[in-house]
Amino acid sequence: MTSTLLLAFALMLVLEGLMPFIAPAAWRETFRRLVQLTDGQIRFIGLTSMIVGLVLIMVFS
Repeated sequence: MTSTLLLAFALMLVLEGLMPFIAPAAWRETFRRLVQLTDGQIRFIGLTSMIVGLVLIMVFS
């Protein structure tokens, strides 16, 4: 179980690093826009991504 969690964490780091590596200007602009969002909008984005992630885990496991 621990090795699976570490593998998932490693994959997350690889995926998170793709955008700044491939398109740093677009990545910077995305975060510039993100900073302008309200707390409620950021929470909604976080909640939506967690729900999508949970659905994908349920579908593929």
